[in-house]
Amino acid sequence: MKPLSVLLPACLLTFALAAPAAAAPDLVILVRHAERATEPTGDPALTPAGEQRAQALAQALAGLHVNSILTTQFRRTRDTAAPLAKALGLQPRVVDAKGAAHVQAVADAVRAQTGVVLVVGHSNTVTAVLAALGGPKLADLCETSFHHAFLLQPATEPPRWAQFSYGAPSGAPEANCL
Repeated sequence: MKPLSVLLPACLLTFALAAPAAAAPDLVILVRHAERATEPTGDPALTPAGEQRAQALAQALAGLHVNSILTTQFRRTRDTAAPLAKALGLQPRVVDAKGAAHVQAVADAVRAQTGVVLVVGHSNTVTAVLAALGGPKLADLCETSFHHAFLLQPATEPPRWAQFSYGAPSGAPEANCL
């Protein structure tokens, strides 16, 4: 597999050439939070591997001019976004994860943005938000999967999307999930 640093610029160039002149995000990047500790059970921090993945995310997205970051209230999503937010001088917006309405709340928050938006979510919300924004309906992410990155250009008709990996490979795929 080619590294994200090689594939991402080519994909973004393709997206840019097809960009419409509409008031909507130019590009949405969706990722799951990085690897988290198992303790404490309520709101754990990232593991050392998760901290490395958060740094890898910041490096992978450094030149993309991200101007808005959305996370949930949980530490693992905030900590995943923190290196990029710090590097860019951005304050992530928290969209509370509150049951079934969460996916729609995130999609609405994304639609209210312009430019390049990073969304850091969870295994059961990343692909649901992708679909809510007009992307494909995909399986949830596996509990051991942390390396997926989804790019979506929501204002094109139909919305254009791509999937990439960043950081070190994570767990092997399980049945019925990515």
